[in-house]
Amino acid sequence: MSGETILQFFGFLLPAVVTGIVAFYFFKLHTRNEEGRRRFLLHKESRKSTIPVRLQAYERMALFLERIAIPSLVVRVAPKSTDKNDYESLLIRTIENEFDHNLSQQIYMSDECWNVIKAAKSATVQMIRKAAMSETESADKLREDILTETMDKESPSATALSFVKREISELW
Repeated sequence: MSGETILQFFGFLLPAVVTGIVAFYFFKLHTRNEEGRRRFLLHKESRKSTIPVRLQAYERMALFLERIAIPSLVVRVAPKSTDKNDYESLLIRTIENEFDHNLSQQIYMSDECWNVIKAAKSATVQMIRKAAMSETESADKLREDILTETMDKESPSATALSFVKREISELW
């Protein structure tokens, strides 16, 4: 093979190699774009099905927070006896049962929102316990004391409910 033949060979080979590299680059770019488009469409489709479930979870937690709000709780759960300790236990058990019933909702909301809801539950239980430590003798008097003590303060449930509403607004 002469030098001229080798140059001629590289003259034919160089455009083919350049064309191959450009084709490979565009093919890779195209597949990356297609993968991104498929992921976007999949994400968009999954949001359509998960948004209603997430909203339902937030609704259930809003209902939970409304049900454990002191005024609502004390009106809904009447004492079964005159013993204040029994009434305190009944109120706390009611809150715990409501909470346990809604535990699975945490997978549909942020950790921060779930922690705010748990904190509201704990603060409500603490308010009941604090009121029960008073010199009150009867369940009816404890009921009054709990309501009186919480009248002037914003309830933990209201604070948590505001947080839930704010988080729901971020879904849109």
